[in-house]
Amino acid sequence: MSVRTGQQYIAGIQSKREVWVNGTLVENVTAYAPFRATIQSIAALYDLQHDPAHRDILTYACEETGDRCARAFAPPYTPDDLALRRRAFQIYAESSFGMLGRSPDFLNSAVMAYATAAGFFGGEGERFSANIKRYYRYCRENDLFLSHATIPPQVDRSKAASEQDDAFSYLRVVKETADGIIVRGAKMIGTLAPVADELLVFNMPGLRPGDEPYAMFFAIPISTPGLRLICREPVNLNERTAFDSPLGVRFDEVDATCVFDDVFVPWDRVFLLKNVELSNALYDVTNARHHTGHQGVTRGLAKAELLTSIALQVAEVSKTNTFLHVQEMLGDILSSLELVKGAILLAESTARISRWGTLCPSITPILSLRYHFPKIYRRMLEVVQTLGAGGLFSLPMSSDFSSPIADDVERYHRGAGVSGLEKTRLMKLAWDATGSYFGQRQMLYEQYHSGDPVRLAANQFLQSDKARFNQLVKRALGT
Repeated sequence: MSVRTGQQYIAGIQSKREVWVNGTLVENVTAYAPFRATIQSIAALYDLQHDPAHRDILTYACEETGDRCARAFAPPYTPDDLALRRRAFQIYAESSFGMLGRSPDFLNSAVMAYATAAGFFGGEGERFSANIKRYYRYCRENDLFLSHATIPPQVDRSKAASEQDDAFSYLRVVKETADGIIVRGAKMIGTLAPVADELLVFNMPGLRPGDEPYAMFFAIPISTPGLRLICREPVNLNERTAFDSPLGVRFDEVDATCVFDDVFVPWDRVFLLKNVELSNALYDVTNARHHTGHQGVTRGLAKAELLTSIALQVAEVSKTNTFLHVQEMLGDILSSLELVKGAILLAESTARISRWGTLCPSITPILSLRYHFPKIYRRMLEVVQTLGAGGLFSLPMSSDFSSPIADDVERYHRGAGVSGLEKTRLMKLAWDATGSYFGQRQMLYEQYHSGDPVRLAANQFLQSDKARFNQLVKRALGT
């Protein structure tokens, strides 16, 4: 298959799976109304791979098979390879305005990184190294959509995994058998897991000695028996219209708690087991965070461009852009947009060959941007909300424009040079992006997209070249 179409993706997720929403078992996610538009948005990404205008950017000819494969699976070895990856990320991100944070290219990039760093997994025996390479080829050749679950439930964060009152509140190995392992417990946050093909399960850094039964990395189909997905409330649970929620109904990334009820994982799907040191080093040493970070900041740029465009248009339709203080606000976010672009290009221009032989974008600009991007994003939200002001709270609904009060709605909701309907649609977009349930989820997502921002900043300090800075001070002092 190698490169799927949207319809092939939809057919693939019709497999039986245990997905719960609002206390109800969803029998078929593709027929479930609150998921339907998001599924169509993801399917559109797969169809883009077949568009002649994008085919040579979004796909590549695999040397191993000769088939066309999704670009995210291509290991980068040259600056041109990195640039092509960014252009592919851009095309995907711009199609959803950056609102699909976990689009297929995100974890496909991680699997590529894991496979090129297969020697890392060899530390536990060659079978795990062979497993990750085999799994990468499987994902690449079937163009799979992966979700992941990496965070333990927020039960008692003052205790290590092995110190929890309930030994299986965190995902833990129950036992090993001749055929595989059995696991029990839960993981967060399975973004888009209900509509994905497979689930990657691993840990972010933080395990301690004694947590060996909790150290694991494996992959299973979403349809695996015993895997239960408990979803948060979907944005479109009550089937809102695209007029009233122009972003939310199309791009809601449903998140799920992943419950493992004695789930069996075959050995060929296990890549790491009971090794705390390797588990903590996984995302960094394999360079997975470099490549997913490259995708993440590129996607973030698309979202920032949308917020900036909304702010400019809201100011235009009310002509507040004639005031100096509004021009300053708009200039503020426009300049931030340029800084985001610059950091992405810096990460590429300072790329280095990894120990695994691939060319990796520099992690320092990526992590710097990931730390500052939530602040930039919040400022953009603030500017849109400030410019929209009370107008964001008094918006009519689509049906009002075809009702007996249509004349009043049109007259009192018009803007400078635009009709009431046009202005209302713009303001609905502004509200959905900044203040609605969907908009607030997007803000929180950006805050924790790359983990705890406090740790991100602290790691920047801990990993900095302090000797170089000390030398600069000495030179300035003439010593």
